[in-house]
Amino acid sequence: MSKKREPNVYLRLKKQHSRLFQAVEKLGIAVRKEGPINEKTAHLIQIAAAAAIRSEGAVHSHVRRALEIGVKPQEIHQAIILATSTIGFPNVIAALSWAEDLLNKKR
Repeated sequence: MSKKREPNVYLRLKKQHSRLFQAVEKLGIAVRKEGPINEKTAHLIQIAAAAAIRSEGAVHSHVRRALEIGVKPQEIHQAIILATSTIGFPNVIAALSWAEDLLNKKR
């Protein structure tokens, strides 16, 4: 999928299925409130999880949101690199390249 089309697809689907997307957003809010993990750590965990399932869109989304709250690029890199022994080097490199799509825009 083209990186340029990705946000448009998301926005179109969000409009078509607004109740579903609202429910998913409420679920995200609820799970973040379920324990002591702070927002920054939660975003880093979500980035690593997105890398683990090889979801380019999820990596983009979570990196974007992490940057919005002040997470440093080095922290994002480490969150992905820490998964190397679990998800494998090729998956880590792919996730780093997806993260770089947004980190390069920030620079």
